[in-house]
Amino acid sequence: MDQARERQAAEAKKPRLTPDGELEAYRNMLLIRRFEEKAGQLYGMGFIGGFCHLYIGQEAVVTGMMMAKREGDQVITAYRDHGHMLATGMDPKGVMAELTGRRSGYSKGKGGSMHMFSVEKQFYGGHGIVGTPAPLGSGIAFANKYRGNDHVCLTFFGEGAANQGQVYESFNMASLWKLPVVFIIENNHYAMGTAVERATAQAKELYHRGLAFGIPGEQVDGMDVAAVKAAGMRALEHARSGKGPMILEALTYRYRGHSMSDPAKYRTREEVKDMRQHHDPIELVHQRLIEAGRSGDELKSIDRDIRAIVNEAADFAQNDPEPDPDELWTDVMAI
Repeated sequence: MDQARERQAAEAKKPRLTPDGELEAYRNMLLIRRFEEKAGQLYGMGFIGGFCHLYIGQEAVVTGMMMAKREGDQVITAYRDHGHMLATGMDPKGVMAELTGRRSGYSKGKGGSMHMFSVEKQFYGGHGIVGTPAPLGSGIAFANKYRGNDHVCLTFFGEGAANQGQVYESFNMASLWKLPVVFIIENNHYAMGTAVERATAQAKELYHRGLAFGIPGEQVDGMDVAAVKAAGMRALEHARSGKGPMILEALTYRYRGHSMSDPAKYRTREEVKDMRQHHDPIELVHQRLIEAGRSGDELKSIDRDIRAIVNEAADFAQNDPEPDPDELWTDVMAI
């Protein structure tokens, strides 16, 4: 009985979203999931070339952070970026068109999966070089401080990138200048294909990586969108109030390989199955919505609507013209 009461008490203390918030999170995560599934299909059919890193399984991290941020806050991330684009409100048609190399894509079909931007949505990439978001995000935060606004830059990168030297240089400068930046480490446990325990000292405490620079950190369940939002609000308030940067380590999991060319043989099927069955971020919200009185038919209807949006984006992308050859000479800087 005592253990049962303790479990109930612990459950009661967990962060919760409002009913409308749960539904918003469900829609947004489902859009990312269905979009990525479709992108995987198009890649297999040859419509998407180059690299393609899917976000399936990690949807709660960016969704929760977007629910915590304010208007004007910026977002920058690495190459597993389609989910971040959609979460910031970028048009699925434009994102899919860029994936397929078409002229209506966000980078005119020249950037592909890893390199898309939207100044309108305050999304600054999509970067293929490991660790790059940390210095670039710190630079955006420096601009915020220089301009005297109250915006914060949400800077995402993975646990593998957390070992890069430029990340620690960024921690130092961000702390020294008290820059309004939140570093979000999306720890999906495997970097490219090596388990974090095999490549990282103190692998279970990446959120402590900033202590040498006076940067506080927090670890959060990255499979629970409500927990991510709550932690994100604390971190953003810290940075926004002039206290400098903060680190959030979101413990998450990707169901697919590192990229579409990765067979992911470094982990067992049982491990992936267990995560899908017992920790899936969308299923967790689905269960909470059902418990709150939402009908299964209503949630199925939402899924149908999302699938229609994604299918429309895929059809648009496949029929959009390729860039004109003259585009090779535009947006090129010569020194």
